[in-house]
Amino acid sequence: MLKQPVFILAIESSCDDTAAAVLQNDVVLSNVVANQLIHNQYGGVVPELASRAHQQNIVPVIDAALRKANIQKEQLTAIAFTQGPGLMGSLLVGSSFAKSLALALNIPLIAVNHMQAHILAHFISEEGFEKPTFPFIALTISGGHTQIVKVTDFFEMEIIGETTDDAVGEAFDKSAKILGLPYPGGPLVDKYAQLGNAKAFAFTKPKVAGLDFSFSGLKTAILYFIQKKVAENPDFISENLNDICASIQHTIIEILMDKLKLAVNETGINKIAIGGGVSANSGIRDTLAAAESKYGWKTYIPKFEYTTDNAAMIGIVGYQKFLLENFETYEVVSKASIQI
Repeated sequence: MLKQPVFILAIESSCDDTAAAVLQNDVVLSNVVANQLIHNQYGGVVPELASRAHQQNIVPVIDAALRKANIQKEQLTAIAFTQGPGLMGSLLVGSSFAKSLALALNIPLIAVNHMQAHILAHFISEEGFEKPTFPFIALTISGGHTQIVKVTDFFEMEIIGETTDDAVGEAFDKSAKILGLPYPGGPLVDKYAQLGNAKAFAFTKPKVAGLDFSFSGLKTAILYFIQKKVAENPDFISENLNDICASIQHTIIEILMDKLKLAVNETGINKIAIGGGVSANSGIRDTLAAAESKYGWKTYIPKFEYTTDNAAMIGIVGYQKFLLENFETYEVVSKASIQI
């Protein structure tokens, strides 16, 4: 048993959000995120601009996290950072700062897998949120990933299904772009979907064997559908925006749920946890919550602030690795691509 509290400073810089958090054991004392709005005008994240913005943001963000947690840097027990996956330039900013600070303070350095962090965010102690028990099935859904993961222990994970092309977040954003919605479009699709009829328009779900996903065909079907309807009526999108978004969202959720049901049948595990940026989607959260009574599942839906990229989730993995004394040397390298 640990007699002294463990204070972890966590740094997340995998994409376009600069984030820092301070955890005392498994409790979040602060969780600060600086967003980069500059990418909106380009319709997507520009890697070079992202890394430059991280360099500007990282010191004030970490300072804010320490101040909010009321912790002096000398009180820190260890520093955790995102090793990957992500944009290499962005990752290097976070890892370089983490290495320098850990060296200066002479405290352990802990490398964290970003996708593991999305799953293990469920183990942050939060009032009103129950932690999963092992084993469970994790559905990680984001702009870059769509995976079904069998989680047997904190660091014993197996990908049993994943997308063969586009990630689900990309499907939402590309659909929004087709509709003329600004970037990032996924949250806007969710917003309008809540006002529409999910059965207004039917889109064919792709037939993919096993637990893998495919969203490129759906994206193409939506494009052709919109082009055809706009040719018939130039005001089709504006007159039917809510129903279109509701129908798209309904189809995507059905694809996800079909695969989850298959995963439960194949593994015999009926405990489901979601993570990743797309798990902020209200339709997905509501559908998964309803699955408890509908299918007899036990479902775990994370606190909203731990769904998108944040440092608290990096910190909880850092804490679990600290307990195992799983530390890194200063030669540790960032990895743009890394498996769970």
